[in-house]
Amino acid sequence: MPKQTILKELAKCKHPKSRKTLALTRKVKKINNREKTKLGHAAKANIVGKKLAWFAERLLERQDPLMPAEYEALVDEYLQRFDQELEQIKIVQSIGKHRATQHAAREAVIKTTIETEKLNFNTGGGIELPDLCDAVNFKLFQEWDGSAASIQHLKLKFISRKALKTSAAKKEAEAEKMME
Repeated sequence: MPKQTILKELAKCKHPKSRKTLALTRKVKKINNREKTKLGHAAKANIVGKKLAWFAERLLERQDPLMPAEYEALVDEYLQRFDQELEQIKIVQSIGKHRATQHAAREAVIKTTIETEKLNFNTGGGIELPDLCDAVNFKLFQEWDGSAASIQHLKLKFISRKALKTSAAKKEAEAEKMME
């Protein structure tokens, strides 16, 4: 039953403690909780989608997979994506006394986001991204249409600085073996 019809029936109920009223309120609560979980999943997919769209924008012309060093440089550039906005906020704050806290909330959100991402990439488990060093994953990422709904088809992996360094060392060792 749609939510509107349930609410109409609930309005028709005469006694607030009747079995029918209680059953209808349970149905409404169940529908509301289901909608909340859907919104939570959509919000997470939207955040991941924005992150992947940033990387897709940087790799438009590229045809071959990234080397680990290039991927590391690209992630470092990603971690500095808010530097210009933070600079603008500092300029606005330095202009006058009354504007010192004008964009404080946005500045705090940006700083905490960047700190956690830098911490995860440098020392933690990594940032959830597609493995763009792998040819198959790179091709899938290039074919991605940019919608949040199709993110589930991409194979995401936690990429860290340490993992990229070890994969670069492995590729160098393989290249040296090929040369010999």
